[in-house]
Amino acid sequence: MASVLLKVNSFPPIEPPQARLLILGSMPGVASLNAQQYYAHPRNAFWPIMGGLFGASPELPYSERVAVLQAHGIAVWDVLASCERPGSLDAAITKSSMVPNDFNEFLTRHPSVRHVFFNGGTAEQSFRRHVLPLVHDHTLILQRLPSTSPAHAAMSLAHKLAAWSVIKETLSLLP
Repeated sequence: MASVLLKVNSFPPIEPPQARLLILGSMPGVASLNAQQYYAHPRNAFWPIMGGLFGASPELPYSERVAVLQAHGIAVWDVLASCERPGSLDAAITKSSMVPNDFNEFLTRHPSVRHVFFNGGTAEQSFRRHVLPLVHDHTLILQRLPSTSPAHAAMSLAHKLAAWSVIKETLSLLP
């Protein structure tokens, strides 16, 4: 049975006015798109990691988790505004269908964002290929983190949490 390509669109960023850093995924998965919530899949490690680092645990209502991130100056978004893919896997995205979000506008609204952290390799590769050549600001510090996706199960939650702790460390160094 052939997989059906669906055009999927991301949703608005979590963007506190005082954003100090940005976490980027590639494109929300089916569970997130259906819920209109970032990282809504119950086995995605993003919210358990944010719980360990900042208290934004998955047990809290989504609006409270978002408020915790915003209080810390953390913005969350996706590299892609739209793409075509069957299902949720980044590997299934049709490369020619990738349309990036408008990062020049985002960075204009959030001039304090200097650090961009990628939730996995596809987010980083998509940003470097489709966004970075268009970005007016080339002073961004870019860093890939291990994917929180349940598809990246080879790394334990403890190891992912340790790797993602760089976000908390970075925030502690920012004004």
